[in-house]
Amino acid sequence: MKNHAQILYRTALALSPFIFGACTDHDPEVIDQKSTISIENVLDSRPLVESGTFQGTGTPPVILPGQSVDIKFSAAKGEALSFATMYGWSNDLFFAPVNPGILVYDGAGMPIEGDVSSQIKLWDNGTRINQMPGAAVNHPGAADPKNITEVKGTDAQGNSYLAASALMQATLKYDGNSYFTLTIKNTSGGTANETPFSPGVWSVSYIVGGNLLSPSPLFSEGMPTANGLTSIAEMGDNMPLSAYIKSKTGIFTPLSPILVVVYNGIDNPIFKVGENDRGEGLKRLAQQGNATDLAAFLKTKPGVKSVFILAAPTTTVLLPMINGAPGSSVSQELSVGSGDRLAIATMYGFSNDWFFTSIDNGVDPAQKGDISSSIKLYDNGTALDQFPGAGITQFNLAGTPLAESKPIAAVPNPNPYTTLPAITDFIKVTIK
Repeated sequence: MKNHAQILYRTALALSPFIFGACTDHDPEVIDQKSTISIENVLDSRPLVESGTFQGTGTPPVILPGQSVDIKFSAAKGEALSFATMYGWSNDLFFAPVNPGILVYDGAGMPIEGDVSSQIKLWDNGTRINQMPGAAVNHPGAADPKNITEVKGTDAQGNSYLAASALMQATLKYDGNSYFTLTIKNTSGGTANETPFSPGVWSVSYIVGGNLLSPSPLFSEGMPTANGLTSIAEMGDNMPLSAYIKSKTGIFTPLSPILVVVYNGIDNPIFKVGENDRGEGLKRLAQQGNATDLAAFLKTKPGVKSVFILAAPTTTVLLPMINGAPGSSVSQELSVGSGDRLAIATMYGFSNDWFFTSIDNGVDPAQKGDISSSIKLYDNGTALDQFPGAGITQFNLAGTPLAESKPIAAVPNPNPYTTLPAITDFIKVTIK
């Protein structure tokens, strides 16, 4: 994985359309006090957007010659599917694509379909001396600690193997709306390398700034095996590696520069639940993370006292916690008077048109403390939704949103794509 500084830099470049600025429209008649609002991305992010397991239907659940299994997943442009499954009649060999995995879109962003078997290779886990492959292999065999290497025709002991593509057929099908099905079929029957395939694991990495957060999610060629892969390669047990990748799977998203508005004597000027987008700039914020249009409109609206767009230093967007490093934060001093209200808005960066914003009529900016409970996640209703962080039409993943027209509504949780953390585990908003 890239180090934290590289991820910060590349994410900032990739999400540069998030533009920022600040303005004050009307001088309040009476300034009661100064307040400072702080917003922080507190998401404890994960590098894998999706992962799972697969297995045969029998007992034991191996995939026998002639049988097949399906892996269903979603992916954005540049993301790849990786998997691992044991060459069952060996000491410690496994099948897997070359890192970072099977790319599912071409350079133009078109889905790839058909036979992708050539991307599958046979690998030696490097933990056992290889016996002649076949049903008579004695498990686990003699230990032989070495690094992971590709088996190219023969292994280190001189045993011969057909190409992986002659033993395993991998076929990719596009199901629409960024969903794919990879079918793995055991075609080893009747060959010199006939073998069952074990239960396996699969994963898809997030792409941030054009770089995968986990370009080697299951193994690294030339490095020692790790994280439970040995259990698959030696015994066909996918549970240890499954537990590891599950711990690395979850949510990653930046927050766009934060729109902050202070107003008096009017309802929340940003939006209203149940209404369609008003065409005042919220759509651009929700789809692209660009708040400039909405800020410009709010400056003209009676009752609006001040508008700010708060961008994180260096990165512009507010990045989540990455590998334990704190997420980005921004602050702004406010002049607030009696009866003032405050609302914020920011894009869920790796979505089609989701945005975090203040519920109802905002909050009293004269109060102090944590006001994160006043924030909720909404669907702007202007773009067709896809799996967050794995959709080909998501603007911040190099896509073009597909238009739809629905009333603004809260994003359900769980939703059809995933289960999200609590709002307070995404964004922390405090007033001092």
